[in-house]
Amino acid sequence: MKFFVDTADTGAIVELRDLGMVDGVTTNPSLIMKSGRDMLAVIAEICEIVDGPVSAEVVALRADDMIAEGRKLAEIAPNIAVKVPLTWDGLKACRVLTGEGRMVNVTLCFSPNQALLAAKAGASFISPFIGRLDDIHLDGMDLIQDIREIYDNYAFQTQILAASIRSPNHVAECARIGADVITAPPEVIRSLANHPLTEKGIAGFLADWEKTGQKIL
Repeated sequence: MKFFVDTADTGAIVELRDLGMVDGVTTNPSLIMKSGRDMLAVIAEICEIVDGPVSAEVVALRADDMIAEGRKLAEIAPNIAVKVPLTWDGLKACRVLTGEGRMVNVTLCFSPNQALLAAKAGASFISPFIGRLDDIHLDGMDLIQDIREIYDNYAFQTQILAASIRSPNHVAECARIGADVITAPPEVIRSLANHPLTEKGIAGFLADWEKTGQKIL
């Protein structure tokens, strides 16, 4: 499973890249606002940091405007994935941009039917939002499972990019079900290494080592 990091914090991206934990990056207008930087400048920098897809989101609502914005964003670097919302206009934009050979990430997916439409429109990635479904007392993992089954039934090439990841359990379940990609904030990716028994084991080993009076260096 590929790991995308969901941030516009270039320092965090570099840290995770150097550990081999970044296969791509996703951004959105909220993350750009949080960075306090110019959108085009920060996305260009991210594209230089990572070789994999970097999702840059359009803000227009009409298909023609989305297409124009998508083309502008795609000029930043060859690894740009234009991010469009899962609306009818977004699907129209996806079809055109995909036809021009551009990667497209269709975002804000909340149902299997939406995911089916995105695949039919040629999306490179579909982004189902797990956490936001959990917020309204639905199981976001059910959606990942449904999309996986549908895509496998018809050999769709659209990759399932599980988004709105909020916990290590989300990551593990996505891996179990077979999501192609997860995108998560840096802190969630870092937290995958944590387990209380690991910490307990280290403390025990160090306590015993101290009693030996030995040193390695």
